[in-house]
Amino acid sequence: MNPTLTRRQLFGTLAACATATATSAAPRVESNFKIRNRRIRQSIMGWCFNPMPTEELAKHCRDIGLEAMEGVGAKHYPMIRKLGLKISLVGSHGFSRGPLNPANHEFCLQKLREGIDLAVANGCENVITFTGMREKGITDEQAAKNCIACWKQVIAYAEEKKVNLCLEHLNTRDNTHPMKGHPGYFGDNVDFCVELIRRMDSPRMKLLFDIYHVQIMNGDVIRRLRQYKDVIGHIHTAGVPGRAELDETQEINYPAVMKTIVEIGYKGFVAQEFIPTWSDKLEALRHAAKVCDV
Repeated sequence: MNPTLTRRQLFGTLAACATATATSAAPRVESNFKIRNRRIRQSIMGWCFNPMPTEELAKHCRDIGLEAMEGVGAKHYPMIRKLGLKISLVGSHGFSRGPLNPANHEFCLQKLREGIDLAVANGCENVITFTGMREKGITDEQAAKNCIACWKQVIAYAEEKKVNLCLEHLNTRDNTHPMKGHPGYFGDNVDFCVELIRRMDSPRMKLLFDIYHVQIMNGDVIRRLRQYKDVIGHIHTAGVPGRAELDETQEINYPAVMKTIVEIGYKGFVAQEFIPTWSDKLEALRHAAKVCDV
């Protein structure tokens, strides 16, 4: 630092700092950005943008050019479809009470059948399913057999209705937030989840490839996208670490990942499932949409 700075030099330095601050606070994407390329069919997990009202979020999604929504209550489906958006994924039994325990089978089967019917009624091709949480006294192999035994009882119905059951792999490493990680979840290895899917031997049993969870637990995302392209039925995004925006603070090269998704011929939806941290949540959504619009 120069102790003999003149008054003019001092004011010049302060002005430069102010300019740099203004530049860093400038919008990361134009406020009227709209998806142009559409090689990636983008959707959104609505829960991430709570407490924004679902109808307000849906209108913003339409204006930005997203094609679909998920992760919102079924009561919102008519409104979403009226706006010209699709439903990209329907819920079922949740990730904690899963089919690895036979005591949950009746509950899971009921929720899966209801999910399939709801999907058909709304022109959706995917219903989510999970393994459930590990339980004392149930070995990994028995848990796997239990999951398959449950899914086997409903997969013929899914095939008849032309709906996919999409098994989601979740990470067990992050314990900082109930939706950033799921300690104790059985299906926390994406390779093992694919093994379960292959053991089902059904064209309607698919993988929900959550890029965020895969990166945390297994990594090698691009190679795995290519390796498992025949069983991927749905895809989710989020930044790692922290499940935040797809920006320069995280470790995944999303443009390269999206180009790979196009390259492997994937035609399903890619749902934005990051939790916004920027003060302007819509700017965060526009930014993610632009990053994925390869």
